[in-house]
Amino acid sequence: MKKIAATERIVANYKTAPYRNYVDADGRAIPGQSFVQFDDTFPEGAGFTLYRMAPGSSSQPHEHTCHEQFFVIEGEVTDNDGYVYRAGDFVLLKTGTQHFSTTGTGATLVVFVRELERNL
Repeated sequence: MKKIAATERIVANYKTAPYRNYVDADGRAIPGQSFVQFDDTFPEGAGFTLYRMAPGSSSQPHEHTCHEQFFVIEGEVTDNDGYVYRAGDFVLLKTGTQHFSTTGTGATLVVFVRELERNL
């Protein structure tokens, strides 16, 4: 078996990874939100990402153009319908789902989407 070369492996810890400001599908920076994306074969913000929401921040209202899957590592996130996702929750929101999320405490999530959502 061939050894994995250093250029073929990217490793980062979610607590110390190089987060950058999140820009939505319309090119607008979303205050208090940042992400880490390793796989540049997906559009920025799609694929498998670490996603961080600062305390008091909200996501842009949007509609999913594909299933969204996420795992809450830390904190809590509340959807606009009042549903609260807590650390340890693994969630799938189906194609066509419309929502936005807020956090009072701040949160870190692992998110997977194949393509960017459509802003509402």
